[in-house]
Amino acid sequence: MVLRDVSVLYKQTILGFAWAVINPVFSMVVFTIVFGKLASVPSDGIPYAVFSYTALIPWTYFSGAMNASGNSLISTANIFTKVYFPRIIIPLTPVLSKLMDFVISFMILIVMLFYYRLMPGMNVLYLPILIVIMIMTTAGIGMWLSALAIQYRDVKFAITFITPLMMYAAPVVFPSSLILEKFGSTAYTLYGLYPMVGVIEGFRAAFVSTKVMPWDLILMGGVSSSILFITGLLFFSNLERKFADVA
Repeated sequence: MVLRDVSVLYKQTILGFAWAVINPVFSMVVFTIVFGKLASVPSDGIPYAVFSYTALIPWTYFSGAMNASGNSLISTANIFTKVYFPRIIIPLTPVLSKLMDFVISFMILIVMLFYYRLMPGMNVLYLPILIVIMIMTTAGIGMWLSALAIQYRDVKFAITFITPLMMYAAPVVFPSSLILEKFGSTAYTLYGLYPMVGVIEGFRAAFVSTKVMPWDLILMGGVSSSILFITGLLFFSNLERKFADVA
């Protein structure tokens, strides 16, 4: 099913896998012009293009996989209502298939690091931890949303509405240090409960040696992502027997 997802996504397209790069690159250009140049949003001393692109790599994966996973049961209802197999495979499929785009998007980041003469430090070794938190968060939310969407079709429209709000709530266009500066240490720590905060800031620290790895945010995000994954799995398993009836 993962291979099917990847092949169907780019089948009969002219640019093929280039679309995996075009999406974050164009967003990076727009953010750099609007927030970096016009609004002069701080970027922790990092060139704003690198600052935004290192955030867009995990965010593009998260938003794309979350949307696909949330709508997965609706789009595959004709399959699981006829043939029995573990339904949990369905929302987890886009979580895995979107990793292909995630890996491809790194090529542009390597070029940007060379262009701006930035060298990753030892923090890059912690990248697997960030990726695990990112995947667990996406899978957990995907299981919650897919189980809800098959019963309440309003969820399908809510996902489209909520995704942009979640992006601006994450430190994609601004540094999380602004939360610390404006609202204090308590709000900053609680901000880390949004798992993508630690992931995004961790990605920046992994590829820019001048940044310190935000272990406080990563720890908070690791706890909340684990809770999302476990509760999502339990919630999905409890409702799984009803899916064929309501699809």
